[in-house]
Amino acid sequence: MTRTDPTDVPRPDARLHFGVFFQGVNHWTIWSDPASGSQIDPSSFLKVARTAERGLFDAFFLGDGLRLRESEGGIHELDVAGRPDSITQLSALAAATERIGLVSTSNTTFNEPGDLARRLAGLDLLSGGRAGWNIVTTHNAWTGENFRRGGYLDHADRYRRAEEFLSVARAVWDGWADGAVAGSAEARAWSVPDAVGRVRRRGAQFDVDLAPTLPRSAQGHPVIFQAGDSGEGRDFAARHADVIFSAHGRDFDDALAFADDLRRRLRAVGRAEDALRVLPGTEIVIGATEKEAEEKARWVRLSQVTPAVALGIASRLWGIDLSERDAEGPLPAEDPVTTAHTGKFGTRWVSDPHPVVAEWRAKAEANRWSLRETVIELGPQHGHVGTPAGLAERFGRFVRHGALDGFNISPYLVPDGLDDIVDLLVPALQERGLYRTAYTGSTLREHLELAPVG
Repeated sequence: MTRTDPTDVPRPDARLHFGVFFQGVNHWTIWSDPASGSQIDPSSFLKVARTAERGLFDAFFLGDGLRLRESEGGIHELDVAGRPDSITQLSALAAATERIGLVSTSNTTFNEPGDLARRLAGLDLLSGGRAGWNIVTTHNAWTGENFRRGGYLDHADRYRRAEEFLSVARAVWDGWADGAVAGSAEARAWSVPDAVGRVRRRGAQFDVDLAPTLPRSAQGHPVIFQAGDSGEGRDFAARHADVIFSAHGRDFDDALAFADDLRRRLRAVGRAEDALRVLPGTEIVIGATEKEAEEKARWVRLSQVTPAVALGIASRLWGIDLSERDAEGPLPAEDPVTTAHTGKFGTRWVSDPHPVVAEWRAKAEANRWSLRETVIELGPQHGHVGTPAGLAERFGRFVRHGALDGFNISPYLVPDGLDDIVDLLVPALQERGLYRTAYTGSTLREHLELAPVG
């Protein structure tokens, strides 16, 4: 679906929501640049969070990982490595910030619902209702090896487990009645009788019998984020999530098609079309002129896609180890290998590599590109490039035509990669009425303009 009539603006008063994604493990952060700081020093987390709060961002998102990424049984050395426990780190940031939301990426495959729900409730109370939970259904086999039951769960099984997990977590968060704690020192007991109910759930995945230990926070529940792009993932988000991440944020028509698909799914399950915020992940490169922005973006891409990274991306596409090839040479002559995904090689970003490889070969031959140049031009892309004014106009079209609600921004430099966005882009958006000029609430749910928890 394409909306081309400039006078047909379905959401004329819509404003963008921004989050910042501190990934911790990735090759998109340019770790080799002199301006790059530590990915694990507490000061880096604090600088990014405070810059985002200065820019009136909705939330600081922290990627979590129970084990370093692996490829073919070894540590994936191309990543910037280092992930503290997300809830521990966010709890520290809660004391050092005032308004910004704090979102933990925590998986449902290897955690247990009673324990994780309690820790998330603790973060929510500690921060005054600023916690969020980015639900991920970790698939990789190497993480499973950390746990007694081990395990690589099938795609559908991961979502079945996540659904049951979330149901238990919500029961835990609702375990205390409002006004459960005695209101005066003269009361006979610290709590109102029967104010704390037990949670008893027996299902295919969990057998739970517990008494919740905490009341609800100022926002009721942690805000639920979800990042599935498959049919099962979109259905899960439509049924349960408050916010969905996506990879559909670069092209307007693609973003609008994704958002319209979600709206259809929301209607199908009886939820309002505006019940779910859409925040695609993105990288933003800003220049004083379009030419300067493009030159900076080229530098960013060359710095991100080193020869080793190019070979790693091509290896994941072809399904074979290309690490000893020449990145400045031609594309592999071999056909891609398609095997059942076991989680041991690394994650492919396409389900069928054959048409992608065919496109790469055709364009590489036509343009005389090396393997590295092909990856730079045609590999995974996830960013916006332009001047502050140009980006503001572009983003205004996206949000006011209903293609998205904002962006989850991954800085290409840590900890200073948000400075241009906060100092240059945010004012340009504010001038056009596309971005808040002050926080108007204190909870993450209020920042996102979500309905209160019932």
